[in-house]
Amino acid sequence: MKKSLVLAMAMALGVTASAYAANPFSDVPAGHWAYDAVNKLAAEGVVTGYPDGTFGGDKLMTRYEMAQIVAKAMANGANVDKLAAEFADELDSLGVRVANLEKKADNVKITGQIRASYRDVDGDAKSHEGRLRTRLFVNGAINEDWTYTGRFENSQYYDGDGTDGKKGEAGDDEVKLNWAYVTGKVGGVAVTAGRQDFKLHTGNVVDATFDGVSAAYGKDVKLTGYVAKAADTGKWDNDDKLEEGDRMYAVDLSAKLGVVDSYVTYYKADTLNDNEIWNVGVAVPVVKDLTLKAEYMHGDADATDGDNNGWVAGLAYKGAKASKVGSWGIYANYYDQPEATYLEQTMDGYTPLSFNGTDGFEGYEVGANVTLAKNIVAAVKYYDLEGREGADYDEETLWSEVVFTF
Repeated sequence: MKKSLVLAMAMALGVTASAYAANPFSDVPAGHWAYDAVNKLAAEGVVTGYPDGTFGGDKLMTRYEMAQIVAKAMANGANVDKLAAEFADELDSLGVRVANLEKKADNVKITGQIRASYRDVDGDAKSHEGRLRTRLFVNGAINEDWTYTGRFENSQYYDGDGTDGKKGEAGDDEVKLNWAYVTGKVGGVAVTAGRQDFKLHTGNVVDATFDGVSAAYGKDVKLTGYVAKAADTGKWDNDDKLEEGDRMYAVDLSAKLGVVDSYVTYYKADTLNDNEIWNVGVAVPVVKDLTLKAEYMHGDADATDGDNNGWVAGLAYKGAKASKVGSWGIYANYYDQPEATYLEQTMDGYTPLSFNGTDGFEGYEVGANVTLAKNIVAAVKYYDLEGREGADYDEETLWSEVVFTF
């Protein structure tokens, strides 16, 4: 048994410098560098030594012996996930289910996200807004096949003016439960049911909160169906788009063809305009770390006099990962979306869709992100968007944010 292994196991169990009175092993004298660690492991029942009363620290261990140590450490609540993964086969022979380690801990897991953002709009709707959004996620296991997810959200507006500034508005202290759904399997079909965000692919057609059910079958080629009712369509509502209570039906076929991700989606929404939309998209790696995304939308909506065809294209290089300090990414997107080609989307760029004469919007977005420290990601985005068909607005938006996850 190597020094590093003894110390690693002892640290996992919280060994301190204090010695234990009893010395169960004749070959580990009181002055030995590993005396405290070995005695702690013995006291916790992690190691038992050999029948002759020795620890055998200089002997090479078999994988089965090491698996026994890992299993006992797991039973004592030690965080030895990497070792458990390495000795999974041996642990299985001992009757230890590595995949169910979480059952030895609390059945409910709480994580969170805090986002501090600032938006400055320069144009016909000149305004600025500072917002602190806090989200708490609650995940719990119902059984081996089903889980529960909830999300509580609160927003504080610390600065604002103009058309959308919310500084000082009543209700800032309100906490909403805007996710509450279960996920599991019925036969070979993956089912999600309850209040949730439906953001299909890029979210350029719909990204909103619904009460509904989705059912998916397949892996590399996956067919998914959605039946939902709009629950909270956000701050960009107008009389011609998705509103609370409107129903949406969708069917999506996604496929991974080699290195290419592709999808075809059909949407039917019982809105004022009875939208029907087809959406086709692909994501293709151009060179290492550089991805091209493109999608086409065709909409058919009653009482919409504008164009029926829209598209979005973008390039993305790398991307910040919250777990990797110093990781970063840059991207650019171009939008040309008539009103008939989307239901409700969440965009940080300002798009006053209710202006008279507006047939959707067009323009570009560029952005960058970087991981400043573990679980702390900063991002900045710039949008230049204007109304299609000569609509009288042109807005430039600078968006900045720092996101903390825990």
